[in-house]
Amino acid sequence: MKKSILLFSLLIISVASYASLEVKKVADNVYALVGETTQRSASNFGNNSTHGVIITNEGVVVIDSGASYLGAQEIHQAVQALTNKPIKIVINTGGQDHRWLGNDYFQKLGARIVASKKTQNDQKVRADYHLTRLGSLIGESLDGTNPVFADEVFDTQKNIEIGGIKLELYHAGAAHTVGDIFIYMPSQSVMFAGDIVFNDRMLGIGPAKNTQSWIDVFEKMASFQPKHIVPGHGRVSDLSTATKNTQQYLKFLKDKIINILENDGDMLEASKIDQSDFHFLSGYQDIAGKNAQWVFEQMEFDY
Repeated sequence: MKKSILLFSLLIISVASYASLEVKKVADNVYALVGETTQRSASNFGNNSTHGVIITNEGVVVIDSGASYLGAQEIHQAVQALTNKPIKIVINTGGQDHRWLGNDYFQKLGARIVASKKTQNDQKVRADYHLTRLGSLIGESLDGTNPVFADEVFDTQKNIEIGGIKLELYHAGAAHTVGDIFIYMPSQSVMFAGDIVFNDRMLGIGPAKNTQSWIDVFEKMASFQPKHIVPGHGRVSDLSTATKNTQQYLKFLKDKIINILENDGDMLEASKIDQSDFHFLSGYQDIAGKNAQWVFEQMEFDY
């Protein structure tokens, strides 16, 4: 009886350890690990983000390694529930903490760590900032986390082939962060968009602070006409939904700020823009006004 209780308890612990990531099948041997759309916390190990998993004959590709060592372990446990194949490649889609601070965990498993050159530089520049901020948000869940930078980088485009699967990696410019990339899997028409796409959750203008570049990068990603989009945040969607949740919102803010600037308005007016058409996005109340202020700040010197 005691043995049964112990086994049951271990099972509960195992399931709970990656309970903040919801496993969703995207296509054959392709999965999304969908994190919470709320703030980083001790219980989600900083993984308030969506990650990708591709299972090939030669091993597994993981898209984005998590925000901490324990966050990476959570991702690994979710992968292990899908396959016993080893993780061969980890791709960091950008320089935000949950895209790469789990690199150390996967590197110890023997994985290659791939990112754009600008993301690698962003990792180096902002590592201390991320660790300090995460310390205040997730506390002891940051234990064991050591920043390990991508060791295989590219400028604008790179192809990866593994187990008969081809992945096309593109850095087309700054989006949420300066080095954001998108990854296209042509065999399944799946796009891993990283923080170029936010679904379900309102985007933050982000450290790159270049709204027009983000709009342009989204357009280049969208030109592939993917059937499935695995975003950086939120649920897997089609292109139409991703466009509504991300690109249309960015264009909306830009147009509103242009109107304010052309009429000699100020930042206070920007903060009062009616953004209620996007109220359905998580975090709307907290981030909408700040987004408008950030866009105003970056655009005001052009007028």
